Amino acid sequence: METRRLGRTELQISALSIGGLYTSSLAGGVAATQSIMRRAIELGVNAIDTAPAYADSEKTVGSAIAGLNAPLILTTKLGGRPQPFDPQDIGGLRQSVEESLRLLGRDHIDILMIHEPDRPQQYPWWTSYDPLQGPALELIEELKTAGTIRYAGLAGTTVTEMTRLIASDRFDVVLTAFNYNVLFREAAGSVFPAAAERDMGIVLGSTFGQGFLTRRADEEVRRRPIWLSESRQQQLLSWYELLDESGLPAFEVCLRFALSNPAVSTVPIGCKTAEHLESCVSAAAKGSLPADIMRRLDEIAAMVPHRPWEEPMILPFGKNYVGPGIANMGAAVQVGKLSLNDDT
Repeated sequence: METRRLGRTELQISALSIGGLYTSSLAGGVAATQSIMRRAIELGVNAIDTAPAYADSEKTVGSAIAGLNAPLILTTKLGGRPQPFDPQDIGGLRQSVEESLRLLGRDHIDILMIHEPDRPQQYPWWTSYDPLQGPALELIEELKTAGTIRYAGLAGTTVTEMTRLIASDRFDVVLTAFNYNVLFREAAGSVFPAAAERDMGIVLGSTFGQGFLTRRADEEVRRRPIWLSESRQQQLLSWYELLDESGLPAFEVCLRFALSNPAVSTVPIGCKTAEHLESCVSAAAKGSLPADIMRRLDEIAAMVPHRPWEEPMILPFGKNYVGPGIANMGAAVQVGKLSLNDDT
């Protein structure tokens, strides 16, 4: 497995890493996670990203990696714990880190990220944006000084607000999701350049679009459900056409596209079994896509340069759009129902 420099941390991280959502009871639990992690180490995958918000992933990962004698870059996050969650309570945030250490069986965390730092109506982390201030930053400095964490990061899904947070230069790594893949390119305009300017490592999440890019929905797309814009409909049909013409599996195209960007340090994959991991590693080993496919992907992405206003964050193909829970499609309990090649 190829390794890449994780920005100014100088850590050498595997190009593929393990996304921790499914290293939990949402998939195969401890037994499957043990199998995944053993195989990951054999294949040269040396990093895993988890979070308190990923069901019981921290506990599952901790049990699975106990006794494994191999270097492992471990990332977890602040956010959502303890309940009721108050991002302005530094004592509660400190308690969350202590719980992460206990569950993971570690005496330190390699990278501690702030989860959803760019959605203040979900988690109001900040007391000021200029300069950037908030209890989470105070705690991060405290934990770095104590050696409890090595590096700090951001884990978000927007573009404009994430770029402003990156510009604060208070973080070493950024995990950006839902804004750069074969169809979405928004992060390339500002998130990637801002991170590169500050030598931040870039972790690219949701390369498979939480499944909508790898699980075809041809008939549903043709019917065009109420939430699907005409431009996105035509783009998806073009994507399906490219897959048919190339003969390549969708997950392989998605992975090889993502890894072709040298700015990307690592791509976490939400594998549910060791076999899923092996398939992804084999796909990544093929290297960059042929130039003609890359050109066609660029043309398809340009069909919808910015996300339509009404579009849900996770495209809900196969879901009851008018039923309960659709407003929380991003929640782990909902994401956990998606297909086997979904990611974090």
